[in-house]
Amino acid sequence: MQVEQRVAWLTLSRPEALNALTPQVGEEILAVLERVAGDPEVRALVITGAGRGFCTGADLKSGAWMLQNGRADLLSPLREIFHPMIMRLRTLEKPVIAAVNGPAVGIGCSLALAADIVVAAASAYFLLAFANIGLTLDGGASARLVGRIGHGRASEVALLAERVGAEQALAWGLVNRVVPDLELHAAAGELAARFAAGPPGSYASIKRSLNAFAYPRLAEQLELEGQLQQQRAESADFLEGVQAFIEKRPAQFTGD
Repeated sequence: MQVEQRVAWLTLSRPEALNALTPQVGEEILAVLERVAGDPEVRALVITGAGRGFCTGADLKSGAWMLQNGRADLLSPLREIFHPMIMRLRTLEKPVIAAVNGPAVGIGCSLALAADIVVAAASAYFLLAFANIGLTLDGGASARLVGRIGHGRASEVALLAERVGAEQALAWGLVNRVVPDLELHAAAGELAARFAAGPPGSYASIKRSLNAFAYPRLAEQLELEGQLQQQRAESADFLEGVQAFIEKRPAQFTGD
């Protein structure tokens, strides 16, 4: 994390993996958020990614999500790390800007949508590809999708599991602004500087009131997502989906 003129910059930094998340990275993000929450000198937060991507979701290739018996355990890291991360972003009483510089996929998309303001580079795209590997939504995506674009479009994004380009995301209301790639850092910085110079008490109150109306049951929704995700993780379709993804072939889902 870097702090410049009352703005904290949190840069996801695994560019070799397009900033895919592991539980360890999630713990590091959560620690940074707690530091930002406790520092009165920080008045705004910008989250972005290093390299060509914002975040391509959970790093399923890392093996960090597997138990010694070979069983996938998605619920524990969700409950212990990623749910607190999303809740901390939403309850942080400071404006949060996601500067999406490339693909925002899976829980990486959920992370971006947890921000208050989403600014996307023109080349960025959003993808909730859970259905492609036999999984379900997580990271609060179900709540944030419906909150931002409504049930109908949320269903389209989640069920079809197709990329949503930056301009389409803007037209639907999934993001707030789209800027040329080379202008993303400056655009996010200008917004953050405006928040840093503004009334912190007002911003905190506004976030609390918006959350209270739009997401009064976010913690319950996260738990529901986590339980459903674990059910899917124990299915044959999930194993087939991951294997097909690794082998770069179409999955053959059986419903098991």
